[in-house]
This record gives sequence, C-alpha cells and structure tokens, in this order.
Amino acid sequence: MNEERRLDRTIKAETGVSGLDEIIAGGLARGRIFLMEGDPGTGKTTIANQFLLAGAAKGERCLYITLSETEEELRETARSHGWDLPDNFHIFELVPPEALLNDEQQQSLLYSSDLELGETTKRILEKYEEVKPDRVVLDSLSEIRLLAQSSLRYRRQILSLKHYFARHDATVLLLDDLTSESNDKTVHSVAHGVIRLQEMSPEYGAERRRLRVLKYRGQRFRGGYHDFIIEKGGVRAFPRLVSLEHKTDFARSVVATENEELNALLGGGFDTGSSALILGPSGTGKSLFALTFVQSAIRRGGKAAMFVFDEELGLLFARAKGLGIDIQQMVDSGNLIIEQVDAAELSPGEFSQRVRTCVEKYDAKTVVIDSLNGFQAAMPEETALVLHMHELLQYLNRQGAMTFLTVAQHGLVGDMKAPVDVTYLADTVVLLRYFEAAGRVRRAISIMKKRTGAHEYTIREYRIGSNGISLGEPLTGFQGVLRGVPEIIGSAELMETPQALPAG
Repeated sequence: MNEERRLDRTIKAETGVSGLDEIIAGGLARGRIFLMEGDPGTGKTTIANQFLLAGAAKGERCLYITLSETEEELRETARSHGWDLPDNFHIFELVPPEALLNDEQQQSLLYSSDLELGETTKRILEKYEEVKPDRVVLDSLSEIRLLAQSSLRYRRQILSLKHYFARHDATVLLLDDLTSESNDKTVHSVAHGVIRLQEMSPEYGAERRRLRVLKYRGQRFRGGYHDFIIEKGGVRAFPRLVSLEHKTDFARSVVATENEELNALLGGGFDTGSSALILGPSGTGKSLFALTFVQSAIRRGGKAAMFVFDEELGLLFARAKGLGIDIQQMVDSGNLIIEQVDAAELSPGEFSQRVRTCVEKYDAKTVVIDSLNGFQAAMPEETALVLHMHELLQYLNRQGAMTFLTVAQHGLVGDMKAPVDVTYLADTVVLLRYFEAAGRVRRAISIMKKRTGAHEYTIREYRIGSNGISLGEPLTGFQGVLRGVPEIIGSAELMETPQALPAG
C-alpha cells in the first residue's frame, strides 16, 4: 500500500463518477468520513463501487463492507456494468454471527442488539486491520441504526468509527438508505460532507434522478440540484450550468445571411455571441427558417448543431431537401450534428451537457433548439425553465455561438400566446405570422427586437420555396397584418402566389 498517498491529504480522492468531482471541486477530502444518503434505487451502491474502483485503479487498497447485500449480489451488479473487480478491491459481507442466531445463546437479561452491535463493530475493525484500506465503503447505516436502538448509542457508535478511521487516515463513504422512520441527523453533524440522492417519478416518461450536496466542511462546492443518470458503465452526473464560469474572448462580428432582403430586415444579419428567438404559429416555417441559417453557416466554413424535439428527423430531412437544403450531406460532411431529443426520456441537465459537448468538443458555433415547446415537456416548471434557458443562452453567447430558438405559439391568427414568455432572454426576436389577403393565406415576417443594433421596422411578406426564403416588399398598404386579418389602407403590393404553398 502506498503510505505517502494515504498521508498526503492535499490530493483528493476522486469519485470516479463523471461530473461529480466537478460538483464537489475535485473529489473527497482524504482521511475524512462522508455520507451519501438516498432512498433505495437512487444509485448509492453504484456510486460507491465507482468510488472504490477509481481508487483501485490508482493502486489503493479498497474495502466494501456490506451489511445489506450479499457479496454475490455486489459482484453481479459489477458484472452488469461491465466492471472487473481487481484484487485490491475487497468485499466483506458482514452477517450476524452464528452464536447470536443460536437460541441457546440468547440471554434474557441482555438485549441481543447489545451483543450484535458490539460484535458487528468488532468484526468491522478486525477486517479493517486485516486489509488496511485507503478507501472504505460502509453499506448501510440503517442496519447499525437498528442495532443501536437509541439515538445516543447510534451517535456514540458513529463517533467511535469516525475517530478510528481518522486515526488510520482512511477516506470513508457511509451509505444510508433512509429506510428508518427516525429523522435522525446524527451522521449529518459528524460527517465531513453529505450528498443526497433523489429519484422523481413524473406523470409520464422515465424516472428522473438528481443529487445535491448538503454540506462539505471547509470547501466550496456547486450548490443546487444536479441531474444524473444510471447507465451501463455507472453513474453520470451533469453539473448545473453556471454561465459565468465559461466566459471566453472572441471577436464579435455581424454574420450576413445569403438573402439580401432578409439582411436588410435584420440590419445586416445576426451577431456572433447572440441569440435569436423565432416566434410564430405552427406551420409558418420556423424550423426551415432556422435551417437556412445553419446552411449559411456551414457554407462559410463553420460547424453547427441542431436539437430537434418535435419532428421526426426523416420527415425533416425530406421537407428540407424539397426546399434545396440537403441536411444529410451536411451531416455526412461532419459539419452538422443533429440530434432527435425525446423530452420524456431526457433531463434538462443532460440536455445542457449535450449542448456543451457540441460547442466545446466539436466547435459548433451555430446552435438550433427546435423547439422550446418540446423542451418545456422535459421541464414543465415555468420558473425553472426560464432560469435554465437564461443560463444556457448566456453560456452559448459567451462561447461566441449564434443560437436560434424556435417557439410555437398557440393558435393560427388573432391573439396568440407562447407557452412561456422568453422574449426578453433573446437578443433578436423574429416574428412570423399568417395573414389573409386576396382570398389566400399568406405569411409575414417582422423583426420585433434586436439588442445589438438597428433593424428594419417594416412587415414583409415572405415565402419558403425551392430556392430558400424569399421576401416581398414592405406591406405598407395594409394595417393589422399581425392580427391576421389586415385592412387595405393604400396600394397593396403582394408577392405572386403559386398554386399551392410549399410544406413548412
């Protein structure tokens, strides 16, 4: 065993869980005792195994003391994740001694729990002296709490274990499955740090898991809730995104589109490091509108990422190809990453991590989220959704990316409302509308807001066709276009309408 590593407390014990070390600023302080609590099924055993495996990989001796599961169950769990437990990963299955299970040995004047608790502690310490591990997992405290029977005896037992392990410079992770009816916070006050795991069951879709660090003495950590998943290979945590931590230096510039009329409407184009909200009722072409910007970015030599919540990718590919946008070619060239997102199966934290990966690993500088309506299904709490989107958009802005977010409004004409108002978050708001004129359904576009510069205040008719987006002259001869049923107040100059409108 490497004595220097055990004694050097400046080197933290990494947990082996992707994302968790970032949350707790590097890992667990060596020579300290930590508590991980959560209901059964929240992933405590999996994280504990990863913690010991991470130590074993560095040559440390590790000991898993189990009072609730058998050794075979633990090894089966490891096999299910594809783990091969090394020789320096020791499992000690602690079962009641046979003498205490023998009726002839039971004493009427002394509670059996007194004998069992003392014998249990003795066997734990004996095993520790035999293995002399650097890392220890004790699973679980519920059994010791039941044997102690009173809070005083339980606290004394935990304190004695803490002092013993501290003298031997061991890093200890205690697991508590919270099955006891008692709301005893004894270990909270004794432990150096406390991590709580939670599982939530939405009305529809897969279960969601999240964790929170309740306490970490003398150490800053990332507060709040962090989503995590259990998959083959272990637990992956997704640290809550804090945009201020990801500020980068980049040259701001105006990026023009390939459409001169649209550039005029936008005041030159879109700015790098800014976000645009494309707002309108269903069918106005929001997705295809965003795709034109993706196509322009790739033609300039950039890379893009698109996250699609609402539409099946095969249908989107076919629709776009009919309008002159070959998504498959952009994907095959490696310039576009497009993902179908199932809102019922994905947590907001995991989604943010996917976006970060595209930006940081694949250098995508154009990001499309289509749409907020689908994303809201993954995060139905409106307040939390707005805060989450604020952090995500600010992060993307600070990375120098251009972000396009689509939102479908309820209704087709007249007064329409979005599922949640995020217009104040975006730097540019593009409003798409249906309107009726000359016996036909037409589409209008206007720029409602642009923080980064001047823009045209007119309302123009537009059409999405095989050559992309084409815009008509400003609709100066109409009033009430945004309400859907305009009145003619002057010379009405409309675009020539084809026999059928293209899909979009």
